Amino acid sequence: MMKIILISGKRKCGKDYIAERLQKRLTNCSKIVRISEPIKSEWARKLQLDLSALLSDGPYKEKYRRDMIVWSDEVRARDYGYFCRAAMAEAMETADHPISYIIVSDIRRKNDIKWFLEQYGPQMVQTLRLTSRIEVRKARGWKFTQGIDDVTSECDLDDYQSFDHVVANDGITEDHKLIEHLIDILQIQ
Repeated sequence: MMKIILISGKRKCGKDYIAERLQKRLTNCSKIVRISEPIKSEWARKLQLDLSALLSDGPYKEKYRRDMIVWSDEVRARDYGYFCRAAMAEAMETADHPISYIIVSDIRRKNDIKWFLEQYGPQMVQTLRLTSRIEVRKARGWKFTQGIDDVTSECDLDDYQSFDHVVANDGITEDHKLIEHLIDILQIQ
């Protein structure tokens, strides 16, 4: 049975970093899914932008982030599962081997979690909330940006009380120990 791990957390708390380390540990039976990929793909197509630059972690993406958030919220208002469905469809279409684990590295909204639970059920889905102290996030390059850090895409899960696991990623625990801890609590191999 496939397991789906939904990772959420504030910007610069290490969601992608942890997802990539988990994937390496799980070898070839896992795939990272990013809900932001179909958002960025459609936005790039719509405005004729450089998709590879939008997918990176650089200033190009930051230039368009606010407008992408507003546009993607409009799409979600019509169909809250639109981008989740698109990301999962892409993952399944491009899989070149059976997938045992899907790691979704950018869960940002309660409706994202709701969609995955409705589609796959709680027996297949686990939620992992990563936390990091503000000073750690700042050291990783985070700077508060009005219209980005204070909107739904960043704050909707702040009051969510039903995470399966909440884990601090402040760089205190050695990487390999943190990954082993996550593998243990997530009950994955």
